[in-house]
Amino acid sequence: MTTMKPSVSVIGIGQMGLGIANNIQNAGYLNSIFEINTSLLSQLENDNDIIVNNPKLGLISSNILIFVVPSTQQIRDFLFSADWIDNIEENTIIIDLTTSNPDETKKLSKELSKRKINYIDCGMTGGAQGAEKGTLTLMMGGKKNIIKSVTPVLESFTNRLIHVGITGSGHALKLIHNMVTHTIFLATVEGVIGAKKLGIDPEVVIDVFNSGNARSYISESRFPNHILSEKWDARSRVSNLFKDLSMVTNLLNDNEIGCPYGELTTDILKNAVSEGLAEVDFSLLYNEYEKLIDK
Repeated sequence: MTTMKPSVSVIGIGQMGLGIANNIQNAGYLNSIFEINTSLLSQLENDNDIIVNNPKLGLISSNILIFVVPSTQQIRDFLFSADWIDNIEENTIIIDLTTSNPDETKKLSKELSKRKINYIDCGMTGGAQGAEKGTLTLMMGGKKNIIKSVTPVLESFTNRLIHVGITGSGHALKLIHNMVTHTIFLATVEGVIGAKKLGIDPEVVIDVFNSGNARSYISESRFPNHILSEKWDARSRVSNLFKDLSMVTNLLNDNEIGCPYGELTTDILKNAVSEGLAEVDFSLLYNEYEKLIDK
């Protein structure tokens, strides 16, 4: 594996997968893509030599498979429902870029190991813009030697790779990362709204936050670029946030680890979903926050 040129299949080219696939293509490693939403295929750059939506041929001719789908369950569906798993050569490396329950991650890894297929779970941070620019950060779980062998491919769409532990660790840390991020988001929303009601301009509030200890990615990027600008284009749906927060609070509770702030964030997101906001951009929660906390 380490002596072969990387030949990569990307499965899933949605908001994250498209940028990742384009960067892998520009690095000269992309062999095939698979996407059930065929309208997205035209957005791939320079795709003349790429195998498109032919899993059998794509899997046989690839030694690295990168899944950019909602969860590990979608990977299972792809591999096992049509027996595509039988077309994957031994020593192939599967890179799981989903946001998933690490318990399911570990189960899948064990099943693949029996077939002598390697597996890395990678949590991503940086969003769709980071995928496009090739500036994602990956938190990776799995064997160091396997990660090292695919580093050139990973570096084509990231600017930082962090090995965080054994299989499942990447997805576990990603969930915790999201819990902290979305809790900070709602806390910042609450602070800005509270200050506004006391007569303080939201732009002034954010300026002060960014000059003091309340500074965060939320105050430095999300508010100026997506909320105060009224663009409302943070490019992730409320349903995605609720899914992740439900998953991480369940994981922590199952392991008897308290997470009261995470549970409060989950409850607010649950209220948003029940109010019909599941498919809207999460930046719009700023406009709905007071109604959501009154429920």
